[in-house]
Amino acid sequence: MKTTGNPAERIIVALDYPDPQGARQLLKRLEGIPCYMKVGMELFYAAGPQFVLELKDAGYNVFLDLKLHDIPNTVKGGSASIARLGVDMFNVHAAGGRAMMEAAREGVEQALSSAPGAAKPILIGVTQLTSTSRQMLNDEIGIAGPIEEAVLRYAEAARNAGLDGVVASPLEVARIKERCGVSFVTVTPGIRPAGAAIGDQSRVMTPEQAFAEGTDYIVIGRPITAVDDPREALERIVTSISV
Repeated sequence: MKTTGNPAERIIVALDYPDPQGARQLLKRLEGIPCYMKVGMELFYAAGPQFVLELKDAGYNVFLDLKLHDIPNTVKGGSASIARLGVDMFNVHAAGGRAMMEAAREGVEQALSSAPGAAKPILIGVTQLTSTSRQMLNDEIGIAGPIEEAVLRYAEAARNAGLDGVVASPLEVARIKERCGVSFVTVTPGIRPAGAAIGDQSRVMTPEQAFAEGTDYIVIGRPITAVDDPREALERIVTSISV
């Protein structure tokens, strides 16, 4: 999908469905709105690469959210396969370390070298999940200090490894841009329109607040997919960020 400057292109809708049928029903209801579509573990493991190709054939930009995290050689091969699939964005866990992230970038470069004309996907690192609280970070994951500092360290490591950006909560966007540069892409889940239930998220903002912080893309799932009229919900969000 070529970008046109439509604010809907900066909204990534999370297709968190257990099967492609549910996702297809949502796609019919959102037809004509040029947003990104995110395929995560649940849907990808059920429907496979074919569903990604289906989305691409329909003209959507696709964020493949599999959070690769393994030894560098395995992540390199996985990244090459994903790049050949033609997705527009995918991610790896920054916790895998610099060598692993560099291997992911090398895998993309390897795939593109054998496919002249293929578009390079945006490669981003996952910092800390938006469901992570400071208590969980310190006591369960074993990383001392505030969440923001852990996120910034991961963001710097991702930049140094040659990644295009990171996934982070909207609360950390301004500091990431300050430390890594305004062109360093931020993708922010944990987005909840005013009045929406927070659910299992710990660090959230509204769409308007996230873009005011300077983020590049927002990821929204249940406030669109779990309501009676998802098209109206999405259009309301697009309107709110167009003002």
